[in-house]
Order: sequence, then structure tokens, then C-alpha cells
Amino acid sequence: MSSETNLERLYDEHAQALFAFVLNLLRHEADTRDVLQELFIKVARHPHLLEGIKDPRGFLLRLAHNLAIDLVRRRAARDRTSEQVAAQDGVLFAATDNPDERLFAVTLAEALGELPPDQRAVVHLKLWERLTFDQIAATLDISPNTAASRYRYAIDKLRARLRPIYDEIK
Repeated sequence: MSSETNLERLYDEHAQALFAFVLNLLRHEADTRDVLQELFIKVARHPHLLEGIKDPRGFLLRLAHNLAIDLVRRRAARDRTSEQVAAQDGVLFAATDNPDERLFAVTLAEALGELPPDQRAVVHLKLWERLTFDQIAATLDISPNTAASRYRYAIDKLRARLRPIYDEIK
């Protein structure tokens, strides 16, 4: 029997139970699908993992649990990074004697603080660290498309929030 057939059989026999288990752990369908995708990719790439396993479902449940816990830990680390970036907003701008520049800097810092943490982190990494979307994706453990989307949404929000102050001081 080919490893592809084995993988199909494993999927057919266990995917539903694995999905229910991981969904119960994570309470988020998209994350659950991501974990299961990662699990079956891992098994497809390393079929030897199942050699000698007497209880494939138990093994797959353990693997799914470990992957779900890893996802939760990565998210927690990412959230801490986002919070640290948010805490640095006050030091993002150089002090100035120009009242218009000061007003704009304060308003921009406030506007950045109003962004959701995931968007704020992407904006910071893009504008202050000058990272590419691929680098941002790797840093925050998201896809490049997600990084680009968060950036676009954040810039749209900042533009709308800052437009009145910009029009006033120009």
C-alpha cells in the first residue's frame, strides 16, 4: 500500500475526530483547520512517524494536541510582541519645538494606539523597521498576504483618522 493511500485512509478514518478535538481545544474553526493541515502535512512528509504505532488515532490526537498547544504559544508570543510595540509608541517620534509637528506626532501616536494590536505591529514593522511583507510574515507567524492586508487596513484607518489634522496644519 502506498504512503499516499495510507494518508488518505488516515484522513478518512480520523479527520472528523481530530477536527472535533482540536476545535474543542482552540474554539476557533480557522485555527483548527490550520492545525489539521499542519498535522497531515507533517505525516505526509514523514510517514515513518507512524511506523510501529499500535494506536494511530491516539498518536494523531497527541500530535494534534501538541500542534494546537504550539499554535497557542506562538500566538501568545506574538501578542506579547504586539504589546511591546504598542508600549513604544511614545518614543517613536523625535522631540520638536514646532507646535504643528508636536500636535501631529501626538495625534499619530494616539491613532496608532487605536489600531488593533495585530495591525499596529505590522505598521510598526513596515514603517519603522522597514521590513518587507515576507519578513513581517515570518516575524509574526502569519502569511505575507495577511501582513499586507493588515497594513492596508491600518493605513486606511490612519489616513481617515489623521486627515482632519493634516488638512488643518498644511
